[in-house]
Amino acid sequence: MSAMDPGIGRVDGDNYLNRTSGILSWLLTIDHKRIGVMYLVAILGAFFLGGVFAILVRTELLSPERVIVDADYYNKLFTLHGAVMTFLVIIPGIPAALGNFVLPIMLGAKDLAFPKINLASFHLWVLGAVLAVVSIVMGSVDTGWTFYVPYATTTTIGGGVLPILIGVFVLGFSSIFTGLNFIVTIHKLRPPGMTWFRLPLFLWALYATAVIQILATPVLAITVLLLMVEYGLNIGIFNPAMGGDPVLYQHFFWFYSHPAVYIMILPAMGVVSEIISIFSRKHIFGYTFIAFSSIAIAIFGFFVWGHHMFVSGQSTMLTAIFSLLTYSVSIPSAVKVFNWLATMHGGSISLRTPMLYALAFIFIFGIGGLTGLFLGALATDVHLHDSYFVVAHFHYVMMGSTLLAMIAGIHHWWPKMTGRMYNETAGIIAWALVFIGTNLTFFPQFFLGTHGMPRRYYHYQPEFQFLHILSSVGSYLMAAGFVLTAIYLLHSLFEGRRAPANPWGGATLDWQCSSPPPTENFASTPTVGDPYDYDDIQYDPQIDGYVKTARLPGKTARGGH
Repeated sequence: MSAMDPGIGRVDGDNYLNRTSGILSWLLTIDHKRIGVMYLVAILGAFFLGGVFAILVRTELLSPERVIVDADYYNKLFTLHGAVMTFLVIIPGIPAALGNFVLPIMLGAKDLAFPKINLASFHLWVLGAVLAVVSIVMGSVDTGWTFYVPYATTTTIGGGVLPILIGVFVLGFSSIFTGLNFIVTIHKLRPPGMTWFRLPLFLWALYATAVIQILATPVLAITVLLLMVEYGLNIGIFNPAMGGDPVLYQHFFWFYSHPAVYIMILPAMGVVSEIISIFSRKHIFGYTFIAFSSIAIAIFGFFVWGHHMFVSGQSTMLTAIFSLLTYSVSIPSAVKVFNWLATMHGGSISLRTPMLYALAFIFIFGIGGLTGLFLGALATDVHLHDSYFVVAHFHYVMMGSTLLAMIAGIHHWWPKMTGRMYNETAGIIAWALVFIGTNLTFFPQFFLGTHGMPRRYYHYQPEFQFLHILSSVGSYLMAAGFVLTAIYLLHSLFEGRRAPANPWGGATLDWQCSSPPPTENFASTPTVGDPYDYDDIQYDPQIDGYVKTARLPGKTARGGH
């Protein structure tokens, strides 16, 4: 095991966690790793809050009659669940937390291009989150997370809607700043040898995501601003009672919110690309296709917002065009899935916790994607519109796919972030609970939707009760899995085995610095190579991790001779 890379195996007590101490050293830090950790803690806190709302909703739906809350509180519960999960958890989750921590290290840089703006992004996120909580204190919101007008402007805007709208506005700036930082960093801070086609696929995904963040988020900010102007100045923009157009609001809202789906799913796909290759011990299949499919999804994502409005009265021609464009997004998505499957084919697959979550992602994303075809088709969408089928579909995509990929990424980079290994057995048990719970929660909802159960309803027909009970039991299983995950990850911080620099055998640069990394990431400029070449990465039983060995003469970067 001679000829080790200078970074591999480095045992250095000085790292980003202990370089300085005290709460202010964290709150005022410009170290991307600490900011990523703060994002992760804050986002997981929001996830807990949104999860509690979800459990309360599912508990209420155990019976067609009242169980724990009345209809008004039920409306507030599902609205807050949707708003918190969408704006505070799913959208920023992977880019802000994992992206912040990993991007500069994978790139071989010391930090992001604008560290202070990165810190400002985090504090803006906190401000937006506080405003969302204020809305709860002020009477909460019952409009649904889309804040559709005229409902949003005529019912509770003076109570809880206004602060959460301001919160969404602020969160938009946080997202834009993060996206700008990522793009400039990838363009300007690549070390010698890090060409575009040596970028790890997670960075391609973050780059495509950043483009969407910059181009789409201002539209949401303007929409929310117009809504506040309409309310404050009584100017008819969206409210038909004042001469406004509510359909115009839907166009603005979905022009952002559908690309926002790809802000969620693209980084998730990037995480899965990394994990599938490493835990299959095989070079990623179709690197170029996966990289360009991220860009293609980002572009196509801007042209499909109208499929949310097939029943809004838009013209038949426009509806048909949006339907056709919707199907086009499935092509680059399918490219990724087939390349992941091809990567695993013939590989030496290790079913560790990150890989199990990545496999769950592919399975669940497959169901979410295929059921999306029914909502993209004009005839079936009219029948399924605003039914539980829609709820099941977007939870399979947004929660089942994005969130599971985020959990996969947390497990994948947990040793790097904390310097500690978690309990693998507990991880697999928690994965089983989450995977079974996710499917038991949402799969029955497809049947509810096709049989006519509308979404958001408090009372429902008694014949739907059995499927609702199944769905609620699934949510409890899922919650048990998440609680177990929190327990063993927290336990690992105190009792976990010290992590080697490269516990999984990765070839990207993030595995070439110590765990946890030093503040400056690398002692010297790292050597850049093929990010998916594992031929010279060998397991070392002495450290229970992987080290980089000298390449045999005549061996190519792809492992051929």
